[in-house]
Amino acid sequence: MAIADTAQERVPSTIEVVFRSPIVAWDFMRRWPVIPAFVIIVFALATIFTTQFATDDPNKQNLRGSFAPPFWYDEYYENNEYLDSRYFIGADQHGRDIYSRLVHGTRVSITVAFASAVVGMTLGLWAGIASGWFGGWFDEVMTRFVDVWNGLPFLLVALVVAITIGTGLHVLIGLLVMATWVGLVRNIRAEVLTLKTRDYVAAARVAGGSDFRIMYRHILPGVLNLLMVLASLRVGGLILTEASLSYLGIGVPSRYPSWGNMISDGREFLDTAWWVSFFPGFCIFLVVMSFNFIGDWVRDKTDPRLRQIR
Repeated sequence: MAIADTAQERVPSTIEVVFRSPIVAWDFMRRWPVIPAFVIIVFALATIFTTQFATDDPNKQNLRGSFAPPFWYDEYYENNEYLDSRYFIGADQHGRDIYSRLVHGTRVSITVAFASAVVGMTLGLWAGIASGWFGGWFDEVMTRFVDVWNGLPFLLVALVVAITIGTGLHVLIGLLVMATWVGLVRNIRAEVLTLKTRDYVAAARVAGGSDFRIMYRHILPGVLNLLMVLASLRVGGLILTEASLSYLGIGVPSRYPSWGNMISDGREFLDTAWWVSFFPGFCIFLVVMSFNFIGDWVRDKTDPRLRQIR
């Protein structure tokens, strides 16, 4: 009887369960980046399955629907019966569906940022490892080059390149790669200068390991955590940089829908058609903030000195 009463007392009541559930959910969301991961997954799916998310042609024009507002503007659509259907989040000055352009622009913006990040991270990783490992004149030349590049205004360099070479996806990716790999060299180099003094590296030298083998087998694994943090933070910055260059007309060509181009298209109509620029700007905000939160979480999890949640 006593055992049964004790077991019955341990069963939480309905009120305890109701009040405890939000606490458990909040604690789980503090430990894991649920919302940022969900946002990134949604945009990744939109990038992969673009035609399934948006079946309409993003460049299809319908001048009758010029500056058509989002679907909740009932008065507009009641007074314009010639429109076959409502635009989900509105149309631009040419009557192009903003939702379709937004989804297709997701593929362009994220693909450009991801390709630039992969190439730039690879170059910056090995340049930083080689600079920190070899030292000497190679380290001096690499460090001075990084200093000179950081002293140059990136926007001015992009404008000069666009004027002399022209605009295009390859030119844009090249500019973003240059902006990416130079920013990694100093961080990776500083970590390598610490790792090269470790005992296991000295043992590898004594064992007759070549420079490339030591850098690949012993130095590279030690900087991967730092690279993951820098990569997660850098992708958001690349998306913002691509949008800024496209906004100025030196990024993605206008024939391709991108978030920066869409913001540029609606900058003159913010007072009358706010939806043309608002939704692509909001998407940029969501993606950049999500990557920043993911980067902070990776940093806290990989560095024991920065762990705030046990």
